[in-house]
Amino acid sequence: MHFYEKMAICIVVQLPIAGDEEMRKKTIIFLLAGIIGVIVLPLLAADAQYVGSRKCMMCHKSESRGNQYGKWLESPHAKSYETLKSDASKAIAKKMGIEDPTTADKCLKCHITGHGVAAAVKAEGFEPTLEGVGCESCHGPGSLYKSMTIMKALNEGKQDAKAVAFVEGDEAVCLRCHNSESPTFKPFDYQTQFNEIAHNLPP
Repeated sequence: MHFYEKMAICIVVQLPIAGDEEMRKKTIIFLLAGIIGVIVLPLLAADAQYVGSRKCMMCHKSESRGNQYGKWLESPHAKSYETLKSDASKAIAKKMGIEDPTTADKCLKCHITGHGVAAAVKAEGFEPTLEGVGCESCHGPGSLYKSMTIMKALNEGKQDAKAVAFVEGDEAVCLRCHNSESPTFKPFDYQTQFNEIAHNLPP
């Protein structure tokens, strides 16, 4: 068990949480999402930069390797910034007192990649609004792990993921955005939702 998991459990044990064990579990996961997003990821990414999903495409576009890039490109994640330009999004934003959802922090934090990070963390040519929710939204800034050598070592368990700022996407990562703070939130079942965008490497 990682230190931040222990922290979250300690916090939850002391919270007066109403409801059953399932509610307690969801609360722990939600706290983990916050801890990972606010504390852990910035530390991991201290020396890493966002490089853009097209850098991933070079090794993740062939069908024999699972075509992860193609699956992402066809997913709602890739179009998440564009959705902010729709009439429906503008209507939702208006109800929230937001004039322009394409520039509002409340919207951008979950509709683009690397929102709010320092300019130094963005590699030359990286444009968050062109990414939508890209590969690095879930897996961390990719400059340190994008090489074929590093990725091969990661897949073989020979490379420490934290050392290269690689994040293994999991439920806690998803819950950073798929939670009740979203104005379009719907009941979120991690396994069901993941199956819709599954892009694992073939065995």
